[in-house]
Amino acid sequence: MRNLRLKLMYDGAAYHGWQVQDNAVTVQGKVEKAVAEIFGGHHTVYGCSRTDAGVHANEYYCNFHTGKEISCDTVVRALNAKLPFDIAVLECKEKENGFHSRFDCVSKEYIYKIWNREIRNPFLINRAYQYKYKLDEKMLNEAASAFVGTFDYRGFCSSGSSVADTVRTVKKASVERQGDLVIFRVEADGFLYNMVRIMTGTLINISQGKIKKESLRDIILSGSREAAGVTAPPQGLYLNKVRYKEGQE
Repeated sequence: MRNLRLKLMYDGAAYHGWQVQDNAVTVQGKVEKAVAEIFGGHHTVYGCSRTDAGVHANEYYCNFHTGKEISCDTVVRALNAKLPFDIAVLECKEKENGFHSRFDCVSKEYIYKIWNREIRNPFLINRAYQYKYKLDEKMLNEAASAFVGTFDYRGFCSSGSSVADTVRTVKKASVERQGDLVIFRVEADGFLYNMVRIMTGTLINISQGKIKKESLRDIILSGSREAAGVTAPPQGLYLNKVRYKEGQE
């Protein structure tokens, strides 16, 4: 039995996230349908992350098992011929049988794009969050440093999550400006439900003066969802990089 890992990128605007759901169009559903057409029969495709509705991926990994001997180059071409235009397979690699796209991941990097201008950008509709008031990216970059470290992030998790362990290690967190785009970048060993969107909303609330920059670390330590900021909308969020153990890249 072969274990094939796919590297994808997708625009999530038309989908209710990665994971298959009843009566909803999802990225996993589209990928599994394409795999079934090529390999025959249903194959469960295991994803590296549960991205929410409207969230995008610059880099996403998934894997499935098959007994068919189709070359990886052919798999890439065949899947891209079957998949919709907003999902692309970039790579296929054969991995050891025990490899799992989610459980063998050591860290993920998300970015959140904010179009920081009063006039909308038609080319970024559903691909960035428009915020018309001027953001001080240098001040927000200083504030974001409070996220770095190992903390219980239950205050940055939306209700509805069934995760028991809410401790996460954030390795990097920064804010930068690229013209009219302000980008929040964060890497961690794992993320809670809506964690990055709540982090982003908290930074926006700091910019608005609703939360003091100096209080962010105390808010994290409090574990209070009410103390943290709003949940930013999904369209600005991208899974940007996924990192695996050495030798599993």
